[in-house]
Amino acid sequence: MDNAPEITTDAALLRPGGVSPISLGSMAAALDGQLLQVPETTDLQQVEVSGISIDSRAVQPGDLYAALPGARFHGASFAAAAVNNGAAAILTDAAGGQLVADAQPPVTVPIVLSQDPRAAVGDLAAHIYASQPVDGSGLSLFAVTGTNGKTTTTYFVNSILRALGETTGLIGTIEILAGDQQIPSTLTTPEAPTVHALLSVMRESGMTAASMEVSSHAIEFHRVDGVRYGVCGFTNLTQDHLDLHGTMQAYFEVKAELFTPARTERAVVVVADDADTWGINMARHARAQLGAENVDVFAMRGGVVADRESGPQRRGADWTLHSMTRRGIGHAFRLVHRDGRTLRVSTGLPGEFNVANAALATLMVLSSGVELERLQRVLDEYDPLTTDVPGRMQLIGTQPTAVVDFAHNPDALARALNAVDPPEGEGRVILVFGATGDRDKTKRPLMGEIAVREADVVIISDDDPHGEDPAAIRGEVLAGAHALMESGKARATEIHEIAPRSVAIRSAVRMAGRNDSVIVAGRGHETVQDIAGVDHPLDDRAELRAALDEMGSSSQEGWGEAK
Repeated sequence: MDNAPEITTDAALLRPGGVSPISLGSMAAALDGQLLQVPETTDLQQVEVSGISIDSRAVQPGDLYAALPGARFHGASFAAAAVNNGAAAILTDAAGGQLVADAQPPVTVPIVLSQDPRAAVGDLAAHIYASQPVDGSGLSLFAVTGTNGKTTTTYFVNSILRALGETTGLIGTIEILAGDQQIPSTLTTPEAPTVHALLSVMRESGMTAASMEVSSHAIEFHRVDGVRYGVCGFTNLTQDHLDLHGTMQAYFEVKAELFTPARTERAVVVVADDADTWGINMARHARAQLGAENVDVFAMRGGVVADRESGPQRRGADWTLHSMTRRGIGHAFRLVHRDGRTLRVSTGLPGEFNVANAALATLMVLSSGVELERLQRVLDEYDPLTTDVPGRMQLIGTQPTAVVDFAHNPDALARALNAVDPPEGEGRVILVFGATGDRDKTKRPLMGEIAVREADVVIISDDDPHGEDPAAIRGEVLAGAHALMESGKARATEIHEIAPRSVAIRSAVRMAGRNDSVIVAGRGHETVQDIAGVDHPLDDRAELRAALDEMGSSSQEGWGEAK
């Protein structure tokens, strides 16, 4: 489009081109009185803003600077810098207001106070950037949440939509895509001002649909406030992020907030089997909140889901998995609705968990209103679910099979190891992995146990230590591994502790025979390793390819190309 804004490579600096300045008065009205106080001399109607930022360094002339409390500093401490960059007004809480009032030299722009400014930012950004116009001209929006599978599922949704002729955007862990324009991503879900600016920029640039990863952090910290999706999908819930949420129930409750009328019109929920408590609970919750007619429940196995409102009656899943067979390293399968409708689906990515991801993406697109026959034609003609997802079960080489995956929690690690397991007697599984520093410590010994239970050779190395001692992290993982070895329940015959990670990867390849599988897990697409606050270049895909080349093994240049 001729009037489309130029897309910057810094997501925080993105601004749509067609923003009309909005008065603080109209914003206060839009928030139903959430803005509590301004200096008596300020006329709200006379102060206009044309953007919003929570980062003083990214403030542009005319912005409202949202000075939020943080873990180490209050954003109000940087109010003077924001004003120097052109902030027209400051939104903050009472503590921030006092910091601004005491600043020297004095801050001269209006200060607006809110009891919870972080909770106000999303709705304000939506109002300022008109990210979802009331006339319905905004993007068709798809969101995916869950512990594992968010990235792959959003890539699958994006691929199907493009095959259907949509011009698409994507917001996620690996990257932000506006059509073919790539923007680096630093958070699974960007902060609310960036999300709303992105949606407006995408619309102005001719995008018609977008898919987005929504993490529990994004919901907890209000990063997707003010966004209402057409379809939200749920992958699974397994142990992760308990350093933030404390318990699995609290973790679930945060995820469940996405499946409410304020945030989505429709939902698709995956239930792994009849023992999948979290999937069943999410299905019940979504049906109760959105109405059963607006929720599709997909069951990988079994499929009995009790509805809260149906008493003793038990309603089965809407869609179930049938006729799953291997196709190359992937699978072909059928999705069958309880009314008899059927979709034939296939994916080239390995692992049954990618069958679940592919099914979820397919059903989300179907739920958005695409006719089943049209969707089937696209699945048959374009094979959109065989797509390269950087760092997600990414095939780097063959003979030995060499894979990089982002698996960084117990469930994901187990699934990844099962996905690369050669047929019995035909080869070994050699694993390189570690655990992240400054994150949930309780999963470290669990991952050690899973490693020796599911792999033949286990190499424990470093992930991103961050501020912790790498050796101490490795020790916690090793403790879990040795405990299971001593119980006699381990599959592994060897455990090695090797650092740095690049040496561990080369050691794994040297150990491997042509029929073995080498999987490097935990970091996926990441290209730097944080050690004591210093970023060191490290790309598992590049290291694994180099190790294969050194040994004269075959590498997959097309699949393994680092991005």
